[in-house]
Amino acid sequence: MTETMAISVQGLHKSYGSFEAVRGIDFEVRTGEVFGLLGPNGAGKTTTVEILEGIRQRTSGDVRVLGLDPDKQKTELKDRIGVCLQATNLPDKIRVGEALELFGALYSRMQDPEKLLKRLQLWDKREAFYSTLSGGQKQRLAIAMGMINNPSLLFLDEPTTGLDPQVRHEIHALIEELRSDKCTILLTTHYIEEAERLCDRVAIIDSGKVVAIGTPRELQEKSAGKSAIEIACDSSLSGFTLPNWPEALDCILSDDGRRLIVHSSRPARTLVEIVKWVDAQGIGLEDVHLSRPTLEDVFIELTGKRLRD
Repeated sequence: MTETMAISVQGLHKSYGSFEAVRGIDFEVRTGEVFGLLGPNGAGKTTTVEILEGIRQRTSGDVRVLGLDPDKQKTELKDRIGVCLQATNLPDKIRVGEALELFGALYSRMQDPEKLLKRLQLWDKREAFYSTLSGGQKQRLAIAMGMINNPSLLFLDEPTTGLDPQVRHEIHALIEELRSDKCTILLTTHYIEEAERLCDRVAIIDSGKVVAIGTPRELQEKSAGKSAIEIACDSSLSGFTLPNWPEALDCILSDDGRRLIVHSSRPARTLVEIVKWVDAQGIGLEDVHLSRPTLEDVFIELTGKRLRD
């Protein structure tokens, strides 16, 4: 593993008896990036993450996390990573500040709890019992506990599942702040829009294998789905012969001739030519809309399932 890679996974396999949950996974996570693991239920992503965290032993393959082998160097690894699970349960009567201090004592290094609680908007709740916290506050506390040792790598497992949209937005803002600080994060999520917004790169896992990897935009551009250009004009195009625009795959004109839809493999180039042509005909444009395949479209195309099924 090079110094720029926080995680390196090669030929990872994990079997439970005759069932192979992970079937030869390869990927790398660069230092300072937010990397997303997407997959339907049962795809093998949870098993993969638990192997990276040193919770579960692999059957075969080579895995390095921060240059360490999670199977053989568990203690060293756990001191340098942070983990925030989808659900964290603490004793009802433990206070927020106490929980953070207690968790921090498990590590060889600890961030200033006061600064961390203020950063996660929990300072005013430092004396509150855990049972009195809202769902969003409990999740922010879970993230604080994952960050208390100032980790070199933070694992976030479904960090916003079950939270209302406002709290989800707050967690997103926090993750974006961590990304701007070049914190390395491995994120699993069931929300496609979350992956599109937060992740520098994503890997899509299905049936124990990585079926695609890249930036959200790269995966969208590789999709078989076609980008669509839709224009609305102030008068009809019905009397004109539509040219063969570059990279255009097909053209659909509305019954009144004022709305045109063009599918293209290179929509930006095609759009420029369409606008030039319409202007040359002396026709005014009222609206232009470009839609690309979404990450959800790519996911369904590759797996045949929706992410949240």
